[in-house]
Amino acid sequence: MSFSFFSTFAVLFNLVLLGLGVYILILFIKLAHRGIKALDIYINEKRGERF
Repeated sequence: MSFSFFSTFAVLFNLVLLGLGVYILILFIKLAHRGIKALDIYINEKRGERF
């Protein structure tokens, strides 16, 4: 009986870790997108253009 509990717990733990990994990946992509926008604005301002 205890083997079934531990294997179920391990599967749930892996699913939680997978979910957290996907969530962190989405947050990182959003952060990178904002960084690219900010860099574009900075470069355009340094060239004397307005965005």
